[in-house]
Amino acid sequence: MVVGSGQRGCRIVLEEPQIPFEPRVIHEDRRIIVVDKPHFLATTPRGMWYAETVLVKIRRLYGEPDIIPAHRLDRATAGVLVLVRDPAARRAYQMLFQEHRVRKVYQCLAPVRPIVRPQTGTVRHLDPPRVFPLERRSRVIKRRGILQAWEERGPVNAITRVDLTAGQGSLAGYTLYPRTGKTHQLRVHMNALGLPIVGDDLYPRIQTQAYDDFSRPLQLVARRLEFTDPFTGVKRIFTSAVPLDPQEEA
Repeated sequence: MVVGSGQRGCRIVLEEPQIPFEPRVIHEDRRIIVVDKPHFLATTPRGMWYAETVLVKIRRLYGEPDIIPAHRLDRATAGVLVLVRDPAARRAYQMLFQEHRVRKVYQCLAPVRPIVRPQTGTVRHLDPPRVFPLERRSRVIKRRGILQAWEERGPVNAITRVDLTAGQGSLAGYTLYPRTGKTHQLRVHMNALGLPIVGDDLYPRIQTQAYDDFSRPLQLVARRLEFTDPFTGVKRIFTSAVPLDPQEEA
């Protein structure tokens, strides 16, 4: 429970549920720290979550209050997350993500079924007559205070390549390559195709889930990040080890 705030936006938290998962550090150097973020752990403090966030945990682990994220992952999404520890390097790493100079690869579990034609945007099959891979382009809007994002007519701002990689009975593994980074983009695009991601409590409909229920994680992982380091010129590749659970039901 958050009861107040102090200087520099510090919040006093008297009671906060403990999340039984910890971020795993997979790389560190003098400029960045890269972690494998578990499901359910928010990137930064928000709402009822403060201590149980990646940012606060890593700041406390290293004793470095100036650490900030270079980008963000949804609380429900697991995978590779880059944090910047050197204040002088913040802008350079953040601009990699803002200017889409990072190659992102996600993996998810979703139903095996024919895709549907979305009401807005386009679907382009990249290797016809095969259904996959395909490219989904649309306009995705997310407003603060509204849980769901939605698609509407207008200039395209969200582009995702979707490939079918492995079938598992009624479920399949999909590899997603977002070219843009709109909030909930992958979840919205998969749902629009009639392939909602397993464990999604927002799409296609909002489902109430207790804050301490960790039994059904969203089956979406930021599996790999690739970029050229803006300071060293070295190609960086970071990979998540968080598994997808084929036992989950759609």
